[in-house]
Amino acid sequence: QVQLVESGGGLVQPGGSLRLSCAASTSIFEINAMGWYRQAPGKERELVAVITSGGSTGYADSVKGRFTISRDNAKNTVYLQMNSLKVDDTAVYYCHTAATAPDLYEYDYWGQGTQVTVSS
Repeated sequence: QVQLVESGGGLVQPGGSLRLSCAASTSIFEINAMGWYRQAPGKERELVAVITSGGSTGYADSVKGRFTISRDNAKNTVYLQMNSLKVDDTAVYYCHTAATAPDLYEYDYWGQGTQVTVSS
């Protein structure tokens, strides 16, 4: 099993910054890609950013140039630096990882979500 623990959400004014962190705990799974999704009220969950174990990244068009995803493989931790935040960034942000089990199958795991509210 893999447990994902998120931190760093909160309330920020438009134009402000926040940094989200997500630590994956596991003793036998291999952590592969890690990423962040978000879900705003009344909307579907959407991909925000993803990073592979090799460091390749991908971003939603709506956050390119404002958000930066990074990871510390030694700590199985992924970060999301969010700058120039907009009201439209308000959502619950979920950490996600794809992890390989000893049986060599890949499984998806989700964090509990952290609220990000951008408001003046």
